Amino acid sequence: MITLVWMVQVISALLLIVLILMHSPKGDGIAGIGNATQMFTSQKSAEKGLNKLTAIVAAVFVVCVFILGFGLIK
Repeated sequence: MITLVWMVQVISALLLIVLILMHSPKGDGIAGIGNATQMFTSQKSAEKGLNKLTAIVAAVFVVCVFILGFGLIK
């Protein structure tokens, strides 16, 4: 079982790297902190889907890290 969690973690880590590199550069600067740039721009549907997929893969990675870090599976 622990091998399966390790495999999921490695795959999600590699997929997360690829997904983050696929994001378009924003160049928000300091305005990106308060989401001030989001008031005047709209996201395309492809970018919204990419953001959702990145968040899901990141959540899977974090869950795997907690499972392996705290030794919840023996």
